[in-house]
Amino acid sequence: MNEHHEMLEKYLADFAPLTEKDIADSKPFWKPRKIKKGDFFNMQYMVCNDLGFVVKGIFRIYYSRPDTGEETNIFFFSENQFIVSFRSFITRNACHYFIQAMEDCEIIYISHRDLNGLYDTHPNWAKFGRLLAEQFFTYSQSRAEELLFFSHEQRYVRLLDEHPNIINRIPAYHVSSYLGIKNPSLSRIRKRIGR
Repeated sequence: MNEHHEMLEKYLADFAPLTEKDIADSKPFWKPRKIKKGDFFNMQYMVCNDLGFVVKGIFRIYYSRPDTGEETNIFFFSENQFIVSFRSFITRNACHYFIQAMEDCEIIYISHRDLNGLYDTHPNWAKFGRLLAEQFFTYSQSRAEELLFFSHEQRYVRLLDEHPNIINRIPAYHVSSYLGIKNPSLSRIRKRIGR
């Protein structure tokens, strides 16, 4: 068993009530994939067919306005996190945003078809699906609440708390886009809080 599958198996065992047999039965369906910096896990207007587990690297989820081409970062995902356009994955409708590698990345992924097959044959995998849905709902609601109720500085502190490993690995303009500010404002926030 390689190191990537070991990481995934440990995460799965901690994330959901999966037995060793449940995890072993899923093993043939998880495939490794390398995604180069700048390439995509999923693209806008495409159906998201896979659930990925980030082994190495950082992804950004961003929206590109069709009229201006302006990009707005919505989420970041890094090591030991699942990555998916969840609405697209479940509904089989096109995704409204891009999921792009911000550095050379390695993932392990499972297809929609194979994961649903596990849901149908393994009750614990069905529980995994519920927990995954809850996790992505929580991400979405937390992000909406940040944008409504948090100051830019509070959003930055929360980003540091949730992703301390990525701030020094991505360009400042991506952090600014995520926070909804320009680079000079980000510099002032960093100076003010000393992080």
